[in-house]
Amino acid sequence: MDTPRFRDPQTRIDDLVDEPILVVCPRCSRRASVTSERLTCAGCALVRVPPRPDHRVWGGSIDPFFREPLWLRAECCGGNTLWAFHVGHLDLIERFVAATLRERGLGDRPGLTLVARLPSWMTTAKHRAEVLRTIAKLRATLS
Repeated sequence: MDTPRFRDPQTRIDDLVDEPILVVCPRCSRRASVTSERLTCAGCALVRVPPRPDHRVWGGSIDPFFREPLWLRAECCGGNTLWAFHVGHLDLIERFVAATLRERGLGDRPGLTLVARLPSWMTTAKHRAEVLRTIAKLRATLS
């Protein structure tokens, strides 16, 4: 029997902003994208520049540049919020949660990787099925 194995790729939170972050458009409530330079929405043609260039404010289920709610967020496991910046982030969380063998990184600062900082409610085996169901629901919002 194969055991799903996860090896920590040493991803840090700053690595996640290399790809556009998916947010709820503040004008039309459809899916928009955010980079450090702009917020854009294909649905309503909204384009905004950040209030302060490259001023990141990290904090939960909002984007760090415009502080808009993330598109990929949902309630999970008794009132907690599962969130991801984009598909790559969601993939990383899903691979980690689905794995029954999790190998933590041994890089220069292993405790500071993204998966090392996931909340315990998300990483515990008893919540695995619910977290994976919630991730599947979030994926469905992308089509």
